[in-house]
Amino acid sequence: MAGLSTVAMLTAGCGGGAGAQLSTADDKPAKPDSASISDARKKLAKLDVKGRAPRTGFDRDNFGPAWSDVDHNGCDTRNDILKRDLTDETFKSGTHDCIVLTGTLKDPYSGKTIEFKRGQDTSTAVQIDHLVPLSDAWQKGAQQWSATKRKEFANDPLNLQAVDGPLNGQKSDSDAATWLPPRRSYRCTYVARQIDVKAKYGVWVTSGEKSAMEKILDDC
Repeated sequence: MAGLSTVAMLTAGCGGGAGAQLSTADDKPAKPDSASISDARKKLAKLDVKGRAPRTGFDRDNFGPAWSDVDHNGCDTRNDILKRDLTDETFKSGTHDCIVLTGTLKDPYSGKTIEFKRGQDTSTAVQIDHLVPLSDAWQKGAQQWSATKRKEFANDPLNLQAVDGPLNGQKSDSDAATWLPPRRSYRCTYVARQIDVKAKYGVWVTSGEKSAMEKILDDC
């Protein structure tokens, strides 16, 4: 895609973007500039609109091993995103600052501050969300993709974000028609980023999903 992505422009217009946090003093919807909203609308208008294909055959393994080191930097994708989105991180010794042990997340979906601690009983407090869920993509085009493209999609930082674990579970494989972050001031950035991801990979939208996205953009 030529020029700045919608997410990049929203960072300038809203004070939010990939991994960025917005003020929640009054939780009013952020007001990005008109150019970023226009960009999101143009991308949304170009997405194919179709019904969901059957979920038949969906399996997480269709998108490759979970959290592969696709960029070959020595760290798996989960730790890459934790390192990007958390602050005050500590790392396991001997891992070249790769395995995150602790850190602080300013959760974009709720506005809460969450203390992350790696461990069997604690790691799930912070989870890595696919903004466009893998199952959603599977039903909107990914069944026809190559294994390589599905693996890239599952590990693309544009489509990944550290978030509150329970909210990630609540979202599950919902699209924008059925789930939005409870933090209203983040919804514009959330939807614009979903549009960026879908435009990048050619994932289609349903009519209800497109309407919900248009409504959010109208309120930005």
